[in-house]
Amino acid sequence: MGYVSAVPVPQPRAARAGGAATVSGGRRSLAAALLLGALGATVVLLSTGQTWAEGTASVGGGAVPVEADGGTVTGVPTALAIVGLAALVAVFAVRRAGRTLVSGLLALSGAGAALAAFLGASDDAALDTEAARITGDSAASVAHLTHTPWPYVTAAGALLILAAGLLALRFGRSWPAMGGRYERSASPRPARKASAAAASDRPEDLWKALDRGEDPTHED
Repeated sequence: MGYVSAVPVPQPRAARAGGAATVSGGRRSLAAALLLGALGATVVLLSTGQTWAEGTASVGGGAVPVEADGGTVTGVPTALAIVGLAALVAVFAVRRAGRTLVSGLLALSGAGAALAAFLGASDDAALDTEAARITGDSAASVAHLTHTPWPYVTAAGALLILAAGLLALRFGRSWPAMGGRYERSASPRPARKASAAAASDRPEDLWKALDRGEDPTHED
């Protein structure tokens, strides 16, 4: 009958190394997604409060300055940035298919906010509405219309949210979930077994062995 060799030891080591690499990659992608999502939402919320368009409106033979901030031009980027923040937090509260859906929502929030900001960069309707409000003339229009770079800053922040969503879609399955530590299998069980085995060496057990005529100091 032939001799069967033992299973080589390097295989478990390679498996452990691969698992460690996966965990490390998951942590890096998680940190990157959190940073990109939070930074992108902050940029969007701050930049939509800045002046996006400005010009002048004629009043009684004179001209008054008129300007519109991002919230006046379009409220879509602000709303979607808030949705993106909520989705970024919700990614860690769900698992499997739910996490994929929330990650997709996060990516769509960024894409939608970026598109709305790009469209708002050339919008003049909000400024005309503001001119009509200031002058009291519904037919008032704005002259010398100019746009600031803030819509593009908003779009850049929205693209960061989109990047966070794409990272969540790609690597989200390896990220931890809220309460995951309570669902892990109980690792202390082997230690309990070891302590139970050690308990057999208590003095009363040794006396019981002597009563049976056994030598407790004898090793097999």
